[in-house]
Amino acid sequence: MTDYGHFLRFESGSLVSISESASEVLLDAADSFLVEDGRVLDLQGHFERFSTWVASSSDTSAAQLSDFLTSVEESLPRTGRWFPRLEFHSEAPENKKLYLRLRRAPEALKETVLWTFPDPDPRLQPTVKGPELSLGMQHRRMAQMHGADEAVYLNPAGYVVEGALSSIVWWRGDVLCAPDNQTLWIDSITRKSVFAIAEQMGLKTRLEHSKPADLIDLEVWSLGSLHGIRSVTNWVGLGAPVAKPKHVEAFQKRMRLLTKNLG
Repeated sequence: MTDYGHFLRFESGSLVSISESASEVLLDAADSFLVEDGRVLDLQGHFERFSTWVASSSDTSAAQLSDFLTSVEESLPRTGRWFPRLEFHSEAPENKKLYLRLRRAPEALKETVLWTFPDPDPRLQPTVKGPELSLGMQHRRMAQMHGADEAVYLNPAGYVVEGALSSIVWWRGDVLCAPDNQTLWIDSITRKSVFAIAEQMGLKTRLEHSKPADLIDLEVWSLGSLHGIRSVTNWVGLGAPVAKPKHVEAFQKRMRLLTKNLG
């Protein structure tokens, strides 16, 4: 196993270990999720999202996808902390386009710092994770050069879209808010779970357009499959602070309760 993980290709009905060099083809779709001691948050949601992306860009059969996902679930480690990634490579040979990358997950981080990407969202396929994954990683590195952990994309009108590799939500008092459904963002499994928890708790939710300046003195979260909910402690360049976390601990506890044992 390399630092990048154990790489497997689905062929002839099973996952086969291959060399890292075989991954040097176009990544059309990718979906990652945290596996912690055999427990996962909404694995079926991840599988369905990945299948939708693959189906939209290829003629891969539903039966082949189903067999691949069954093999993936059977191959996932039941102990330790892992961050596996499903991959679809359209340029790979026929019937050798589906992959699993098993990666050890780093320690969970509870806080983060944001930085606004200076240009409008540059992605050409903002609703699919994979084709521009390396671009997001590049922009995250730019954020790190500015003393932050994550870059935040804005649309041409200056409204928040999402992070380069995360979803962004915020609180107006006890109302959970996020960009609306007309905004082109990746369908986030973590965001869905957070909104479901809010509704279960009887809290109001709202979708809205907001610019970074509209979020001054508000509680802001960065969401993702690896770290779950992270409180934003600073927004570089915002000119004023964000609020200290008020709701995050209760939501993190409920998120853990939503994870389920692998079959």
